[in-house]
Amino acid sequence: MAETADAVVIGGGVMGCSILYHLAARGMPDALLLERDALGSGSTGRSSGAVRMHYSTEVHAQMAWRSLQVFRDFDNIVGGQCGYTNTGYLVFAPDAAVDGFRANIALQQRIGINTGEISPDAAAELAPGFRLDDCAAIAWEPLSGHADPSGTALAYAARARQLGARVRLQTPAQSVEVTGGRVTAVTANGQRIETGRVIVATGPWSRRFLLDHGIDLPLQATRHEVIHLRRPPELPYHPGAGDIANLIYFRPEGSELTLIGNGNLEDDVDDPELYAQRPTQSFIGEVWTRIARRIPAMAGAEFAAGYAGLYTQTPDSHPVIDRVDGIDGLYICTGFSGHGFKLSPAVGLLVAELVLDGQTATIDLSPLRMSRFAEGRLNLPSYGFRVLV
Repeated sequence: MAETADAVVIGGGVMGCSILYHLAARGMPDALLLERDALGSGSTGRSSGAVRMHYSTEVHAQMAWRSLQVFRDFDNIVGGQCGYTNTGYLVFAPDAAVDGFRANIALQQRIGINTGEISPDAAAELAPGFRLDDCAAIAWEPLSGHADPSGTALAYAARARQLGARVRLQTPAQSVEVTGGRVTAVTANGQRIETGRVIVATGPWSRRFLLDHGIDLPLQATRHEVIHLRRPPELPYHPGAGDIANLIYFRPEGSELTLIGNGNLEDDVDDPELYAQRPTQSFIGEVWTRIARRIPAMAGAEFAAGYAGLYTQTPDSHPVIDRVDGIDGLYICTGFSGHGFKLSPAVGLLVAELVLDGQTATIDLSPLRMSRFAEGRLNLPSYGFRVLV
C-alpha cells in the first residue's frame, strides 16, 4: 500500500520546522517533513541568531515584529525553548544613509515596532566604550536580542510531532511528481509518497531542486563568515548592534564572547555540499579591524572561534514565498538572504495560511511573489548592502 501524507515539507531547517508546526497546529492531521540530513544541519545550524526589527520594507518589518512576539514568549505560544536573550539592539547610521535610516524608523513605528532614534549620550549609556562620533543617527530597539536557531528548529519539530506530524531524517527528496498540472507525489530515497501539497523549503539547495522541475528562479548560494572574539576584561558586556558605517553586525555570545558578521564580504557557491566552513585569515583581520573602530577595546580581544555558513540570496535580498503558477499544490519558501531565522515564526504561520486557506490573512505576501523578478518589481532596500543580517 502506498504511503500518503496530507502535505510534505521538503527541508528541515528552521523554516521547514516552523511550517510543519503551523500546519499541525492548524489541524492538518498528517503533515510530513523530509530532511536530507539532520534537522538544522544546513543554514540554520550556522545562523548568527540575531533577532532585530530594522528593515526598510513593510513586509520584512511586519514579519520580524510578529516573530519577535513569538520568540519572547515561545514556551507559552509554541512550547519548548528557543533560547531567546533580550540584549536590545542598536543601529548606527553614517551621513550617507541617514535619510533612508530615518524613513525606515518611521515605517517601523507605523507598524507598531518598539524602536526610535536616540541621542549619542543615550547610546553611550547603553553601550559604554563605544565610539559614536561617526554616527549621524542611532536607533535603539529595547526588545530585540538573539535566540538559538538550531534549538528553535528542534522545538518546532518536537511540538509538530506532538500534534501528529511526522519527521523523517536522512531522507533527501529527489523529485515532485506532477500529473495534470497538480502535485500527486514526492519521491524520497526511492520511495513514492502520495500527497497533493508540497512545500519546498530547501535553502541553498533550492535553485538546483527547482531547476530539476522546470522552475528557474534567481537564487544564489553565498558563503558568509562569522567570528567569535573573547572580550577584554574592560568590556564585560554590550548590546547587539547593526553598524551600517562599518558594514558589520555583532552581538554578545554568552558571558565572554562577541559574535561578529559582515555586510559586504561574500562568495558565490556553486555546490552547497562543498564550501569552506572555516573563516579565512583575511576575513578575521578585516572584521576585527572594523569592530575595533566601533568598540576600541576590542582591539585587545582574543580570537575564540569562527565558521562559515550559506545564505540563499535573491536579487533584492527578499525571500520567495508563493504558490507555483500552473502547478496546483506546489509552494516555495526560500531565498531569505541571511534574514530567515528572525522571520521564521511568522513565515511558518503565513505558509500554513497560504496552503490551507489559499491566501494569507496575517500579512500581505504579494511583495514576495515569484513573478516579481520577471516583472521588475523588486523590493529595493534603503542601503546598497545587507549589513543588518
